[in-house]
Amino acid sequence: MQMNTIKPAAGSKRARRRVGRGSSSGSGKTAGRGSKGQKSRAGGFHKVGFEGGQMPLQRRLPKRGFVSPLRELTAEVRLSDLSKLPIAEIDILALKAAGLVPAAAKTAKVIKTGTLEKAVKLSGLAVSKGARSVIETTGGTIAGEPIRPEKTPQEKAWQKNLAAAAAKPETSAKTEKTVKPEKTVKTEKTAKGERRPKGDQAPAQEPTKD
Repeated sequence: MQMNTIKPAAGSKRARRRVGRGSSSGSGKTAGRGSKGQKSRAGGFHKVGFEGGQMPLQRRLPKRGFVSPLRELTAEVRLSDLSKLPIAEIDILALKAAGLVPAAAKTAKVIKTGTLEKAVKLSGLAVSKGARSVIETTGGTIAGEPIRPEKTPQEKAWQKNLAAAAAKPETSAKTEKTVKPEKTVKTEKTAKGERRPKGDQAPAQEPTKD
């Protein structure tokens, strides 16, 4: 083997497709773009997913749920995971060292899944209501639980409106129609003091001769 005999493996390199170089190649006159249309023009680009003006697929499909932006910063730990740890004092650093939570996690919450048969001391971890009862029953303690941030005025107003909507009784869509009173016909006073309906015309008077 010498430097001048080294070449790529067979089939690893393929020649670039040269368009617009004669009709015999199959991509000659129109270079594979067709005869007319937006895509045949230079710069004839439209955004990805555009369907000619009709509602595109990404907008027709229903959307449900959401992806939390804090999913990488928070983690959940089961009671069964705590029972596997060989230590009694557990905090976020111990959970990271054991590989139970991601390294980027800032907070972790213990949930009631599995069983716990030993007393553990938690510090700096959030605990659910069911997990708290299990930990206290086994003789464990919970210290330094993170303080939840105070809700914003917008969140408070949203919860208030939600509670009001839930307490409000459902009303039927169809309501009874109220009978409107008949309109009284307006009358006008005639020259002689008599009343006649507004729509009626006054009798024609004969012109007087001077």
